[in-house]
Amino acid sequence: MDILTINDRPGHYPASWYAATAMPPGPFPAAKGALTCDVCVVGGGFTGLSAALHLSRAGYKVMLVEASRIGFGASGRNGGQVSTGQRLEQDELEGIVGKTDALKLWNIGCEAVDLVKALITEGQMDCGWHDGVIHANHRERFTPHSQSLVDHMHRVYAYDKIRFLDRDAMQAEVGSPGYVSGTLDMGSGHLHPLRFAFGLARMAVEAGAQLFENSRMVELVPGAKPQVKTAEATITASHVVLGLNGYHNNIVGEVAARVMPINNFIAVTEPLGAARADELIRNRHAVADSRFVINYFRLSDDHRMIFGGGESYGYKFPDDIKSKVQKPMLEVFPQLQNARIDYAWGGTLAITVKRLPHFVRIDGNVLSASGYSGQGVALATLAGKLVAEALRGQAERFDLMANLPTPRFPGGVLLRSPLLVAAMLWYSLRDRL
Repeated sequence: MDILTINDRPGHYPASWYAATAMPPGPFPAAKGALTCDVCVVGGGFTGLSAALHLSRAGYKVMLVEASRIGFGASGRNGGQVSTGQRLEQDELEGIVGKTDALKLWNIGCEAVDLVKALITEGQMDCGWHDGVIHANHRERFTPHSQSLVDHMHRVYAYDKIRFLDRDAMQAEVGSPGYVSGTLDMGSGHLHPLRFAFGLARMAVEAGAQLFENSRMVELVPGAKPQVKTAEATITASHVVLGLNGYHNNIVGEVAARVMPINNFIAVTEPLGAARADELIRNRHAVADSRFVINYFRLSDDHRMIFGGGESYGYKFPDDIKSKVQKPMLEVFPQLQNARIDYAWGGTLAITVKRLPHFVRIDGNVLSASGYSGQGVALATLAGKLVAEALRGQAERFDLMANLPTPRFPGGVLLRSPLLVAAMLWYSLRDRL
């Protein structure tokens, strides 16, 4: 199974609303021949592009190879939510790493959002940024935790940008009968992810990085001077940075054992008009709900509903993605029954067992960051900066992330998918209870 080709044509963006509304940089050439650089970055998503940008600004000669096109993978297909903190809530994280490291991780997660916003401003990117992410509870049993979490964030972290939404407040924000309470975090936000990826690419090139497209790594040769081999090039570097996430294709065993690709799907409606859009999400915040198989959605600037959801228990996308996503969308918003779906697409992200990112040093001079588990817009962007810090000898924050527990998936590469299927079936059933 080849994750890069099983659902997509390499060199071609999926037929998404993002691709239809963004102007790509380049195109960039394929890597050819014997090349040398200080750092070879593998992967043209948020991690790789941010690493290329920050390393180039630090004076390194950087070459980035992307198997398809810049922003081709999850970085250009996701829900566009840019959230504070880590993938886990802070109270849960404290139980895993302790309060001292949980505070450090909170600060890193907030810096990640600030970095995204700063790069948008610096690069003059037209990304359609909007403040605010709502966590919507679909069952009353989640309400007490939302209340206690808000109190905890105010009291322990002095974070006053989050507030609790009771039933009336939730109904005022989200026009769905299915949500009973939740939280609103105004320190988070949402954007057009592919435009952001393209903006990072332009900034990296301006900083001096060389970007190569349609240049898939087929072999990584470790050593004092590691080599990245593609079909037409051998790149010899002092350091290699891997930003592969869900498209790692099991090429590096250390990553494959702990980072598992999964698919998710998004559909985009026709323009609904301002008045109708206001009835769905009054203040244009992004929303993610409390289901284990999460529904996540937001409105575009031209008043379309961008809705992510649907379950998939294999690496192959379903034949009818539109219907796959329309089902949960209509469960949340039955008033969209007659809304035309203009776009529907799938993408591959990556999760870890504990939903914490996997940072690792491989052979000392090969660094990898991936496994963002749905928190990748912010964390992957900051990961590139942390990699650059580590290569410059300031590794404290990279090492903090590398110390997060990311155990191997039970059953290894061959059995992890069937085991996940069983777990997802159980949790999707629990969502309905």
